[in-house]
Amino acid sequence: MFATFQILVPILLPILSGILIGFLKPLKKHPAQQMFLYIVLSLNAIAVVALVLQPEVSLELFRLTERLPILFKTDGLARVFCTLASLMFLLVGIYSPHYMDHEENKSRFYMFYLMVLGFLMGLGLSGNLMTMYLFFELSTIMSFPLVMHSMKKDAVAAAFKFLYYSVGGASLALIGFFFIYQFGTTLEFTPGGVLNLQALAGNERQVLAAVFITIVGFGAKAGMFPLHAWLPAAHPVAPAPASAVLSGVITKAGVFAVIRFVYYLAGPDFIRGTWVQLTWISLALFTVIMGSSLAFREPLLKRRLAFSSVSQVSYIMLGLAALNWSGFVGALLHIVFHSISKDALFLISGTIISKTDKTEVADLQGLGKKMPSTLWCFLLLAIAMVGIPPTGGFISKWYLANGYIGMGSGLFAWLSPLALLLSALLTAGYLLPIGIYGFFSDLEPKSGNSKITTAYSMLLPVVLLTAAAILLGIFPGWLVSFFERIASTLL
Repeated sequence: MFATFQILVPILLPILSGILIGFLKPLKKHPAQQMFLYIVLSLNAIAVVALVLQPEVSLELFRLTERLPILFKTDGLARVFCTLASLMFLLVGIYSPHYMDHEENKSRFYMFYLMVLGFLMGLGLSGNLMTMYLFFELSTIMSFPLVMHSMKKDAVAAAFKFLYYSVGGASLALIGFFFIYQFGTTLEFTPGGVLNLQALAGNERQVLAAVFITIVGFGAKAGMFPLHAWLPAAHPVAPAPASAVLSGVITKAGVFAVIRFVYYLAGPDFIRGTWVQLTWISLALFTVIMGSSLAFREPLLKRRLAFSSVSQVSYIMLGLAALNWSGFVGALLHIVFHSISKDALFLISGTIISKTDKTEVADLQGLGKKMPSTLWCFLLLAIAMVGIPPTGGFISKWYLANGYIGMGSGLFAWLSPLALLLSALLTAGYLLPIGIYGFFSDLEPKSGNSKITTAYSMLLPVVLLTAAAILLGIFPGWLVSFFERIASTLL
């Protein structure tokens, strides 16, 4: 019995702890607040690891109606998402207290930070569409205050833009909910899909349209065109820890929802070869190139990283749209590698901005002489984002390209790998020069050559994430094997 209810611990622990840190006066004081945050995030990560190491656990909490239970389950995909989210929130949480020293309303920030983690855990552990949709919406609502934390005019505007796009996208996805409810045998996530082909006969066109609308709707949180505009608006105004989890984890909530809907409800066989797949691939390809091109031209550091996320997360959508084994494995790999690299890059941008007040890329020349450890991490992460071996980015892009090359002689069999190569070149163009000129520019930092001291709590998470981006590329075998086992149940 305890093992069954253990599935609720990663959900309830951060939600209840967030309420406590937001309202209890003793937890609003800095030392106690920091220690409480560290303890909660550590316990949550331990609870997740303990849960995912067990055999599959399932818990039906209650029923809204006969066919709409609130159900939680720990299958392979849930293990991936929850482990990644808990570890990323832990590392970003370690970074946060020192960074947030210059911010007001820290207790409010940590309250929503922890509650977002709890609702993301609920999303990851959802066993059916009803439960996932509920936690998808709740995670959006709880993320909203993180974006508008400073309460400045541009932050409030960006937060509402994020809310409108995310809620609007979820509303579109509700159409798919209704069609699965009508033509599916169950709403429970089932490898390969749940559509009743006998009941579906004669309604294929309507259901395909509903599937496409749902992909676009959930894709809004993943930053896929045409519902991508919230992402470059939200990142520059949010505190660095919020930007990190927005890009590294919360965008993956949209990806996760798409995987669940396509591979566990509608079914890849129903979509493969239809206009839905072709249009999905086209949108993903366009987003990959558009995001990289806009990042290449963007002068603001955090906004450049935001446009980069638009492109990189669509790598994942592109792999999923292939609807084949290699593309799916590549998508899961890129979920992990992008989360690691982009979390670290946003933390680095927060360190740079908080220590130097420099927000534009052009002002960072020579910064490596003052912040060598930080700039070295940035350069290594840039190499990983480009996909240069032996980094993790190379492994994921290798599988993504093979997913399309294996399609045969069609248009996308050569266009998709070409787009990945072009995007990699653009990524090199907008990330590598920041690190290179940081060390080798003839220009001296305007404020002198004295080194800037960075707190260990801010540097350690960045170093660990940078090491992970490299080491997981050198030793990817166990991760690839695990993702291949998930793919084998679906394709």
